[in-house]
Amino acid sequence: MSRKKLPIGVQTFARIREDDCYYVDKTGFALRLIEEGNYYFLSRPRRFGKSLLIDTLAELFEGNEPLFRGLIAHDQWDWSRRYPVLRISFGGGVIRDAADLETKIDELLGINTQRLQVSCTQRDSRGRFAELIREAERVHGQRVVVLVDEYDKPILDNLTRPDIAREIRDGLRNLYSVIKDSDPHIRFAMLAGVSKFSKVSLFSGLNNLNDISLDEAYSAICGYTDEDVDTVFAPELPALDREKIRAWYNGYNWTGASVYNPFDLLLLFQKRQFRPFWFETGTPTFLVDLLTERGAWLPGLEQVIATESLLSAFEVGDISTEALMFQAGYLTIDHVQRIGAQPRYRLRYPNLEVRASLNEALLGRYIADASRAAENTGRLHDLLLANDFDGLRALFTAFFASIPHDWYRNNPIAQYEGYYASVFYSHFAALGLDVRLEDTTNRGRIDMAVLFNATVYLFEFKVVELVPEGKALQQLRDRAYADKYRARGEPIHLIGVEFSRESRSVVAFEVETTQPV
Repeated sequence: MSRKKLPIGVQTFARIREDDCYYVDKTGFALRLIEEGNYYFLSRPRRFGKSLLIDTLAELFEGNEPLFRGLIAHDQWDWSRRYPVLRISFGGGVIRDAADLETKIDELLGINTQRLQVSCTQRDSRGRFAELIREAERVHGQRVVVLVDEYDKPILDNLTRPDIAREIRDGLRNLYSVIKDSDPHIRFAMLAGVSKFSKVSLFSGLNNLNDISLDEAYSAICGYTDEDVDTVFAPELPALDREKIRAWYNGYNWTGASVYNPFDLLLLFQKRQFRPFWFETGTPTFLVDLLTERGAWLPGLEQVIATESLLSAFEVGDISTEALMFQAGYLTIDHVQRIGAQPRYRLRYPNLEVRASLNEALLGRYIADASRAAENTGRLHDLLLANDFDGLRALFTAFFASIPHDWYRNNPIAQYEGYYASVFYSHFAALGLDVRLEDTTNRGRIDMAVLFNATVYLFEFKVVELVPEGKALQQLRDRAYADKYRARGEPIHLIGVEFSRESRSVVAFEVETTQPV
């Protein structure tokens, strides 16, 4: 199989097909959507291929048969029937207020009016949208397809200005309500975006949307599966570590097949380097600020259990940490447990890219000197390789001691007991190491286990008033936490760390080592 062009940043189905780019065939999903219903909603993180999916649906309904030759949909679609497609996207530019939104809507409706060769007499956006749908059906003799991409971007761009965001939300709700009222004239409609606002707040009246965001059958509707990587992108794999690709970039899951973010893989194949491409292109400052302000306990982010309603609780001025991180793509579904009729979702970081990069970004906010954090993580790696525990103690003791007392007074995160363990944990997580939190044994839970370089490091953290008490290491001994790892046949280091609430520093760093038998 010969190499093809990498469609980096390309969101146009026609361009991908005409320029002989790699293409993962999603037309089977498109057919299934069309066969099973009429109104859909899809939430996926940024740069996951939502726009390409919307464009593919548009080309299919418009009957552009040559583009689909050799694809699943080609022999299963009636190419003699063409539908008028009304396309709305808020992806371009930034909407700054309600008046700006109205101008943008007017522009989008004007583009569709001209493209569909119809005329409208209504002046207000709601009336004009409804008239456009009716006239498109009358002129073209087929019911209309309505496709809305980045439906929520005008709101997300203004989350730090809640009053403006609410005004924009109300304007969008007024627009989207037309879709329900125009049901007799619509063949198919789909809205796609990053967030999932409740039907009450944004889709009031549009209660016929089928939300497929957490449907097992559509988990891979956007993104690349392992099979896609091994087949479609087979020419790009030589000289790249396949397991490393999986560890770095795979793992996003919506209760079905796990997928890779397309943006990551395409840049990996182009640059032949493992880097946090997706994370670097738009991790919102808003997210990092919010996690810091709320005193998020970083280790706990890997242990979140949430209901479907919590994951959907995305409202202006009332956004749960779990919903924000899940919908933005920084947490994903690990597994689903049903308690009665209600599903419970265990969340986790999707992969090494997100886990390491997010912890590194947050670590820069958790301390007084962000540059010092990056320097420390590099030093930590070298000390672990050498099993230099005196160096480790000195590293963390000096690290905490370097933080000015004024910083503690001015940063609410430092008031939480979990802050100290979080800083410790984040250093290891930012390195991309195998870090296991609250690992369960038959005697209790280990605070943190780190598996690195054929060595096991077991940590227990305690906060004391002023002087060391020796309780952290003693708990590791008394509860025989090392027993769980003895079968690995590797050296095991028990490390008890105690922090002083008074001095805000490490006051004990005790190590006990056992060698494999």
